[in-house]
Amino acid sequence: MSGFNKVVNSYEDALEGLQDGMTVIAGGFGLCGIAENLIAEIKRKGTKELTIVSNNCGVDGFGLGVLLEDRQIKKMVSSYVGENQMFMDQLLDGSLEVELTPQGTLAEKMRAGGAGIPAFFTATGYGTAVGEGKEVKQFHGRNYILEESITGDFAIIKAWKADRYGNAIYRDTAMNFNPMAATAGKITVMEVEEIVEPGELEPCNIHTPGIYVDRLIQGTFEKRIEQRTLRAV
Repeated sequence: MSGFNKVVNSYEDALEGLQDGMTVIAGGFGLCGIAENLIAEIKRKGTKELTIVSNNCGVDGFGLGVLLEDRQIKKMVSSYVGENQMFMDQLLDGSLEVELTPQGTLAEKMRAGGAGIPAFFTATGYGTAVGEGKEVKQFHGRNYILEESITGDFAIIKAWKADRYGNAIYRDTAMNFNPMAATAGKITVMEVEEIVEPGELEPCNIHTPGIYVDRLIQGTFEKRIEQRTLRAV
């Protein structure tokens, strides 16, 4: 990797520098748009005591859920527990610290962190357990709580296509948290289905500019479906 070229050739290189105790911001929603190969590399590396910021924690045996198996995650900052028995069990037995955060607030925490905004006021959570201990201010007769933004040591992102400079496009609902997460990492690593040459992507279609991306790798993906509902024949 040199100059504007963000491409690395191995997942080991992609996550070079990831250490125990770091904070990792992960794109994805359920199993949609997750950086599944980067997650698998964290599993392989055995990095522990991690704080993971993600909408949820995958499912048992796939996605971020695999990091719970060897208790590599110390804390989850998430919107919901989801359909993950191990996540629920570790939450209830106290071995996993969980900071439940309203979904829109979590997205804004990432976006604000990437924009250099240290905190913001939101009405979401006022008067609930979410707002306990947080500063309250009134605007136009309505109460708001102060939420701090989030940044991470690493951000792991999944996109559809990118050029070698890291300019990327997401596909449909796989976009979800990825654009916000991409801006909030000190080191942002993106895996994609296809890498093209600079100029092949229409500039007006770019979702994440390459300035936010530090490392880029092309992978193959299982794209497991979290729930499949079929019509009775």
